[in-house]
Amino acid sequence: MLASLSLIFLVGLSMAAICQKIKLPRIIGMLVTGIVLGPYVLDLLSPSILSISAELRQIALLIILLKAGLSLNIADLKKVGRPAIMMSCVPASFEILAFVLFAPYVLGINRIEAAVMGAVLGAVSPAVVVPRMVQLMESKYGTAKSIPQMIMAGASCDDIFVIVLFSTFVTMAQGGTARLTDFLNIPVSIVLGIALGAVTGFSLSIFFETAYAHRHYVRNSMKVIIVLGVSFMLMTIEDLLEGIVSVSGLLAVVSMACTLKLKSTAFVSKRLSEKFGKLWLAAEVILFVLVGAAVDIRYTLDAGIPAVLMIFIALIFRSLGVCLCLLGTALNPRERLFCVIAYLPKATVQAAIGSVPLAMGLPCGQIVLSVAVLAILITAPMGAVGIDASYKKLLVRDPGEG
Repeated sequence: MLASLSLIFLVGLSMAAICQKIKLPRIIGMLVTGIVLGPYVLDLLSPSILSISAELRQIALLIILLKAGLSLNIADLKKVGRPAIMMSCVPASFEILAFVLFAPYVLGINRIEAAVMGAVLGAVSPAVVVPRMVQLMESKYGTAKSIPQMIMAGASCDDIFVIVLFSTFVTMAQGGTARLTDFLNIPVSIVLGIALGAVTGFSLSIFFETAYAHRHYVRNSMKVIIVLGVSFMLMTIEDLLEGIVSVSGLLAVVSMACTLKLKSTAFVSKRLSEKFGKLWLAAEVILFVLVGAAVDIRYTLDAGIPAVLMIFIALIFRSLGVCLCLLGTALNPRERLFCVIAYLPKATVQAAIGSVPLAMGLPCGQIVLSVAVLAILITAPMGAVGIDASYKKLLVRDPGEG
């Protein structure tokens, strides 16, 4: 395992640096590293690290979500409440609709299988989007109209919405029936996740304040370890309550970080955010290299031109969904175009659930995985490049915040 970690860090960082040098996003170098080192090309990564790949990717995702929560300004988010809520479900719904309408003709699958494929493909990648929105918030691009905050909030909820729909459609594809309670689980999951995170964040802030009042100073580095440990517990609670009540662990983590920011002094929350930013330097490499390693490049040969065509049809529908969410807002056409670009990349959810239909023995499993792989290879670099190359041209930097 140590040799694999060495390859992940050294080759991943080297490839990221090369991409940065030629004006490409670092993520592309990391994804390519994972694909090349992974089991489907050179097979240089230890089976022991691949067996815990999903857990390592989740830890990395939690780190950037904690940093995001500690950077999120709740007052700014309130300004864009309705569009942020709509961004969490409307674009994904439009994309799923595109698959249901067109995939039977383009890819030769039935409607239920098309819905399963749409649910796999429908999620935006928080691993690509969230770090970039945090960077925009720190550099004050678009913050006057709360654009990065809106995109980040929408992207965080979007995954939950899509994964719940995915589990419902998979049940239908297996010959089961979709129950109304499965769809009701979506808002329940969001509300309970936010509530659980808020209570946990409030409790943590009281714990830190009480320790300080009794002269038991908790160093910021120790606070990071405690917050990270509690985040793992929140994700565990989601798993423990599965089948009883639906709770979003990811939203609970973001909500906890937001509450900690609200209840802590500005200096403390800033220091915690900086420390999670440093942790992200290592976590980012692990996340994207292992996402790349989950990609079976051979399936792209099976998918072919029809799959690429279907991906782009779905992206057009998705873009229309984003535009619908932004109706009635103060955003100008350039800012709306940026929101469309920011909602293109896919990676994390597709890598996590793309192979599930195949593993379950569904007839559409092979083609779903093929299209998921292609979507990662096409949209992750396209979205990352698009965001990095366009934000200075499409967004206004807020001079009022320093």
